[in-house]
Amino acid sequence: MIAETVCSAVSAAGLGIAAVTAYRKRFLSAARIAAYSLVPVGLVMTGVVGWAADTAFSPTAWAGFVVLGGAWLLFTGTRAVERRRGGTRKERRAAKASAQPDAVAPAASAPSLGPAARPAARPAAAPRAQSGDDFSDIEAILKKHGI
Repeated sequence: MIAETVCSAVSAAGLGIAAVTAYRKRFLSAARIAAYSLVPVGLVMTGVVGWAADTAFSPTAWAGFVVLGGAWLLFTGTRAVERRRGGTRKERRAAKASAQPDAVAPAASAPSLGPAARPAARPAAAPRAQSGDDFSDIEAILKKHGI
């Protein structure tokens, strides 16, 4: 009963503000304010306000929201774990069965997968520039900017 009265008062105040706005020749704003002010009365007339008030003060409804939240957490948690593991159990078994540890190409004499026979040669490290060369680059930049 109180919620319906408050919604009616809010709507009446909003319609009053819309009338003042229309009097000031701002008809588009007045129409928008009138539309917003009619929403609470519409909610009261459809029964949404009564349902929301009954739900807000019902321990059973809050317990239902807690159960729904727990179900949502379980669902998202299991999806995250499934994605991290790489799919369903069938998909993991199929991937494990198809993976062969030492696959050999048809015309190869040695396994194509596995450790290389010799490590790849690393390129020789370039000799370090002298400290004077480093500062010459900085000096060139500063001269370019007139400093």
